[in-house]
Amino acid sequence: MNILQSFKMALKSIWGNKMRSFLTMLGIIIGVASVIILVSIVNGQMSYMKDSFTSMGTNQMTVRLTNLTTRYADVDEMYQFYNDNKNLFSHMTPSVSVSATLKYGTESLDDTTVTGVSEDYLGMKDQTLDAGRFISYSDIASRQKVCVAGYYIAWKLYGSVENALDKTIKINGSAYRIVGVISRQDEDELEAGGTDDILYLPYSSAAKMNNTAKISNYVFATSDTDYTAKAKESLETFLMGIYKDDSLFRVTAMSEMLESLDSMIAMMSMVLGGIAGISLLVAGVGVMNIMLVSVSERTREIGIRKALGAKKKHIMQQFVIEAAVTSSLGGVVGIVVGSVATTLVGAAIGIDATPTPGAVIVSFSVSVGIGLLFGYMPASRAANLSPIDALRSE
Repeated sequence: MNILQSFKMALKSIWGNKMRSFLTMLGIIIGVASVIILVSIVNGQMSYMKDSFTSMGTNQMTVRLTNLTTRYADVDEMYQFYNDNKNLFSHMTPSVSVSATLKYGTESLDDTTVTGVSEDYLGMKDQTLDAGRFISYSDIASRQKVCVAGYYIAWKLYGSVENALDKTIKINGSAYRIVGVISRQDEDELEAGGTDDILYLPYSSAAKMNNTAKISNYVFATSDTDYTAKAKESLETFLMGIYKDDSLFRVTAMSEMLESLDSMIAMMSMVLGGIAGISLLVAGVGVMNIMLVSVSERTREIGIRKALGAKKKHIMQQFVIEAAVTSSLGGVVGIVVGSVATTLVGAAIGIDATPTPGAVIVSFSVSVGIGLLFGYMPASRAANLSPIDALRSE
């Protein structure tokens, strides 16, 4: 008996016991679908987080300082370091976060991200202007009360970008003039606290608003991501010379955070895939039990075939292929169910989740392997039956 004949007999046996075959496959279907759904959803969520980090700039690094009375780095010193290392850095800006309430007329906003920055910030973040201009060096030097509004602010408070330009907005009660509007960042939704609910001030004005004499946060952008390690080392060496204590400053490179996130994605996928894979092992036990029942039911058939000259390897082949076909069909159905469910679940929770080829290939391969592994013992039992004892079976 060749493999094709064994395959046809396996399909005939499966079709002849449709309900039992379906229940046998059900464990495989659930296991395969679970692996695909969990791994794909985790990858989709992690990809969203990764895109968020990437949008912040993989060539950027943040510097956080703890300034003391006798040990501190002022803005002029940071700019001097930046100018001395133009071969490593392309942009630099102080960064001053302001907790503020924005108001225009009777409308007010409380969730806006208000940040004091330099004239380099727009190019560093790869943002564009929809109207007007960005903050200039003269605004910073003279602490001008000007600001650049996000797209959400322009529409929420003024009705349009054109209406917002050159209008006055109150920031914690102080009047500032809007000199520019940032182009829309989120094409899907304009919402409070979103990526378009932002406001930029000259960092000198923001520091004054916060009553901050010494700025403690800076953002650097390297001229090339290949320079990240060297740029970080240069920054840390410079700051160590001032602070004499590495606990008083921290330099964080976005590219390093991205590498850590990639490792976390891989680990989470493996862990969740392994957890879901346990259901495939349980399904394998189900396949083995059903195949043992099948051997018991077909004992006389096995005896007749042996009496007619069927060899041990032919009997073995027939039952192993039947187990493999059963688990393979379950794997195919599981892939379809898992793919559809992944798309639906991803849409429901608002992420772009698609079945990953790796999850599909691994889960299907495991399902076939389980059929072969757990089908071996029943097949071996059938192959080792004595023809005489098998023919006597009722």
